[in-house]
Amino acid sequence: MNLESASPQGTQSLRVRFPLLEKNQFFRTAQGLTLSSLGIGTYLGPINDEIDRSYMSSVRAAIRQGINVIDTALNYRHQQSERAIGRALESLQQNGEITRNQIVLSSKAGYLVPQAMPTDALLPGDVVGKTHCLAPAFLADQINRSLHNLRVGKLDVFYLHNPETQLTFMPVDEFYQRMKTAFATCEALVAAGKTAFYGIATWDGLRCRSGGTDGVQLARLVALAREVGGAKHHFRFVQLPFNYSMNEAISARNQNNGDRPPVPLVEAADGFGITVIGSATLLQGRLASGLPEEFLSKFSDALPTQAQRAIQFARSTPGLTTSLIGMSKTARVSENMEVAKVKPFTPTEFYSFFQR
Repeated sequence: MNLESASPQGTQSLRVRFPLLEKNQFFRTAQGLTLSSLGIGTYLGPINDEIDRSYMSSVRAAIRQGINVIDTALNYRHQQSERAIGRALESLQQNGEITRNQIVLSSKAGYLVPQAMPTDALLPGDVVGKTHCLAPAFLADQINRSLHNLRVGKLDVFYLHNPETQLTFMPVDEFYQRMKTAFATCEALVAAGKTAFYGIATWDGLRCRSGGTDGVQLARLVALAREVGGAKHHFRFVQLPFNYSMNEAISARNQNNGDRPPVPLVEAADGFGITVIGSATLLQGRLASGLPEEFLSKFSDALPTQAQRAIQFARSTPGLTTSLIGMSKTARVSENMEVAKVKPFTPTEFYSFFQR
């Protein structure tokens, strides 16, 4: 089994294959790696062979067109998304089209998945709400299953999946103690060569408005990572929804900043050297139509569809490295990649969307 992960040299070698994309600022640098500003997500779809084949085709098409960020999770389509990705990557490598070190591959663990639970290793209280677990034995088991499904020896990013789920069931201090234990497990997984980095992939946890009690504080998580991993800890990625409708990563000043006023998530992450990945770029297709004319009028005719304009908005966000889009059809891959023919907005142009 290939024990490689993404490398600076490997991801750069893929980047140079696409000079037009490079000219149009399609690629970004994060954690020493080159990442495409669009990534392929694999969350939705029924569990059947047809969708498996469709995802395989889409992953191959995405990579052939310059996308090198692939995001999945063990619970996506009950492991089938991981397995489809694994087959697609293996076929591309066997054909000599890619090497493993050119691809930035992430998966997630946290939710219980049928036929994928180490029930003998779990203790009473490890599982909350009958659905979610961050116990060390569980995380160690889940990453091994993901590696097997994906047919790789090492992930690039291993995310704790929606850890804020645990906040519903326990006091805040107990939650952070569990996160410290989970981070220690992740550092051990890095040391064991199972993943290069780890992070949190959230839905609500990093989007709470200022003063909310259900949010996750990045500064506190970084402090935990430093406790268990030292200054060179490997907690280097966060993922949260970011799109035209869900823009809290830049608009909500909800992250503690010491004695100074709170700051948005992207600003806090930048200060800690953490890469921000945006999910739900099209909000599961809901932003592909019905967008207000005031928003649409800011785009050139080079991007004729509302979906393309919503994608261009998200990937232009200062401080956001990659925007993930669920793509289970090759036609969607090609349509979405039209944005790569247009440079992203400058920061001044981007922030004009928020001016009244």
